[in-house]
Formats: sequence, C-alpha cells, structure tokens
Amino acid sequence: MFVPHDLLNALVIFAAGLAAGTINTVVGSGTLITFPTLLALGYPPVLANVSNNVGLVPGVASGVYGYRSELGGQRRRLIRLGSASMCGGLVGAILLLTLPQSAFKDIVPALIGLAVVMVVIQPRLAKWVAERQRARAALAAPDHGATVSAVPTVPAGSAVPAGSAASAAEEAIGGPVLWVLVFLAGIYGGYFGAAQGVLLIGMLGIALNDSLQRINATKNVLAGLVNGLAAVVFILATHIDWGVAGLIAAGSIIGGQIGARIGRRLPPWGLRVVIVCVGVAALVKLLA
Repeated sequence: MFVPHDLLNALVIFAAGLAAGTINTVVGSGTLITFPTLLALGYPPVLANVSNNVGLVPGVASGVYGYRSELGGQRRRLIRLGSASMCGGLVGAILLLTLPQSAFKDIVPALIGLAVVMVVIQPRLAKWVAERQRARAALAAPDHGATVSAVPTVPAGSAVPAGSAASAAEEAIGGPVLWVLVFLAGIYGGYFGAAQGVLLIGMLGIALNDSLQRINATKNVLAGLVNGLAAVVFILATHIDWGVAGLIAAGSIIGGQIGARIGRRLPPWGLRVVIVCVGVAALVKLLA
C-alpha cells in the first residue's frame, strides 16, 4: 500500500516522540531519538532543536505525573534545586538564540558525541551511585548487636548540633556545590539537552542520600523545569514548527506514561543500544 510522503514523515516523528517520551522517563536521553530523526528528515538544526524541545515538554510532564508517588516529601529539595535548573535553562535557551546558528551547527556533533558517551557509561555510573547509596545506608543503620537504648538521643529542650543539622540538610536537599552543578546541567539542557537526565542522575545520586527511584523522580522534575522554561523562551522569541512539536508532544505524552508504568521492566541495554545507534547515525550524517 502506498503511504503519502508527508503522512510517512508524520508517523516517523510521532514514533520518535513516543520512544523519546518513554526513554526520558526511564533513562533521560530522548532527544537523541527525536533530534537526529528531525535532522534525517531535512529540518535545519536550530529549528529541529527548538521544535523538539517544545514537543517534549508535555511528555516530561507526563513522566513526572507517573512518578508522583516518589515525589512525596521532596518539596524543599525541589524548590532549592528547581531554582538552579530554571536559572540554568534560561541561560542555555538565551545562548541558543543569541549565538550564531553556525556555532550551534559546529558544536552539535560534539554535544551528541558527549551525550552518546554518557549513555554508554550510564550503567557503570548507576552501579557506582547504587553502591554509594548502599554504603550510606549501612553507615546510617545501627549495629546489628546494638539495642535501641544504645542509639544516642537528644534530651528534650536540647539543641541539635549545628554541624549535624547542616550535614543532614545537605543530604536532604543538597549543598551549594550541587546547586551549581544542577545550574550548569540546566545551561546544557536549555541549549541542547540530550542526556541531561544522565548528568542529573549522576549528580543527584552522588550528593543526596535517597533511593534511586526518588532521585529519578527528582531528575524528571528538574529536566522538566529546564525544558519548560526553555520552551517558553523559544515560543516567545523564535520560530517553532508546530506540526513537528505537536506530533512529538502527542507521542511523548503516551511514552511518558509507558516509561512510568512499564519502562522499569524494559531491558536497559535494549534502550541504550537504540539510543547509541541513533546518536552515531546522527554523527555520521552531521560529519559527512
């Protein structure tokens, strides 16, 4: 059966959005699916980037909703780190619009290469983060032979030592170093954003004493803030291909729910192989 060219392109873009929405929720590298797809279909790099960013925002929001139960008790953390993400995302979006398009074309191969490398090393990074989390949990737990009375208590009316309180706060919401790192990740996300989620997972997993599922939920919110703010800037300041953005949005909304519900059961190596193959194909096209 003959399929019209425009319809075929629309189906390809929708499918790329579906895959990106799923991957963004689970791993965080969906742009490495949609952006190269748009390049392959002939869209200019900057137009492809801004339209892709706008289109993926609803999918990220869908993934955040899917992980809403893991967000409980994270209000202070999200406010603090969210401010870093929003500031960084604004800077990154402005850089994309103010720097010459030729600069973006020149730097995109390096950014895609960096994103592919981060996706490749993500399993090792995740393993290291998980080991660090287990070590922290072991240190925090009382000795097996200790009794409840052996655990130090603070007498009523006594103040908690300032150093202990500050350390606990940093483990709960992150210190100034983490804020700066999240800000820098936001700049990257606002400018391009592929594998922003991998960066965030690594940073948050190292700095915060929490489960990986809750950290992943935090990552989804922070990436969503970056993408959302950058999308507002792009909508107000530049041209968007709304047909492309709409197709990616429709696919990514569905993909966000798939990622939140069944994505954890998908083989991570399978997702990773797809991302790396698409990223390498994009590099070959850009450098040819």
